[in-house]
Amino acid sequence: MGVYLFKRLLLIIPTFLGITLITFLIIQMAPGSPVSLKIQQMGGEGIRTETVSKAVIEQTKKLYGLDQPIHVQYLQWIKRLATFNFGDSYKDHRPVLTKIREALPVTLLLNFISIFLIYLISIPLGIFSALKSRTLLDQAVTVILFILYSLPSFWVAMILIIYLGGGEYLNLFPVAGISSQGVGELTRWGQFGNVLWHLVLPIIVLTYGGFAFLARLSRAQLLEVIRQDYIRTARAKGLSESAVILKHALRNSLIPLITLSGTLLPAMIGGSVVVEQIFSIPGMGKLGFEAVLSRDYPTVMAIAAIEALLTLVGILVSDLMYVWVDPRISFEGM
Repeated sequence: MGVYLFKRLLLIIPTFLGITLITFLIIQMAPGSPVSLKIQQMGGEGIRTETVSKAVIEQTKKLYGLDQPIHVQYLQWIKRLATFNFGDSYKDHRPVLTKIREALPVTLLLNFISIFLIYLISIPLGIFSALKSRTLLDQAVTVILFILYSLPSFWVAMILIIYLGGGEYLNLFPVAGISSQGVGELTRWGQFGNVLWHLVLPIIVLTYGGFAFLARLSRAQLLEVIRQDYIRTARAKGLSESAVILKHALRNSLIPLITLSGTLLPAMIGGSVVVEQIFSIPGMGKLGFEAVLSRDYPTVMAIAAIEALLTLVGILVSDLMYVWVDPRISFEGM
């Protein structure tokens, strides 16, 4: 196991560098530049970059370090990354790390709750649907799950706002931000409850599609496993149905779910751009979206680097969990 981990950790380094290099080149080739956008913000929407003197443009490029060749800019970014220094934002000149620290707890709370609910609902529902296969109840569950999975998240968010968020009908849940004004005057539990109350609608939007997909996947995998010969043997030995399903069948049907779990870490950190924009949640998704619009290269690169590293770590964790779930898999063969 030690040799395998060492090889995988060494492989992460060039893979990570390749991802960051491609990301850096892509954002550099995107139309528009932080210099032109910054000059427009300083002089108003009606100003044109061409009307500004070359001296001002060159001075602004020098301020951002954009006057140097691309490969030099990338090497300087790598050097700063080695010291956990993501630089300052082009948008407001605040440290990127500070902005990430402010947005990260919100995104973690939102995604931790939604992912917990997705797995809590999907796996039992998938087991239930597999055990009731080809029955009227299974068909009804299948239709409902397909409908949920096909609904666009932005449309569901707008429907929830209209019907439950003070639109034309009920006003049960807040639809903007993560806390109410004056929340600091409440007790600690009151503040926590207020935050959760604001997150009800965003969590619904983040959850319904995920558990619909995983429930169908769990059902399909469990149906494939319970038809295997060793499941018939376990039943022939007189084991109870619950022992056969939970101890033998379920464990071997978890491999696809473990593969998907490798994407959970970057998903939790990256946040949801659609949900955070619609509900005005100051999380990582909203931060990244605004950084792309303003060509805030340091913020975009910081978020991309964090998600790339977490994706590679998540894949490694998934590979390690394969061995725990399926004894037939060994590190020597990987």
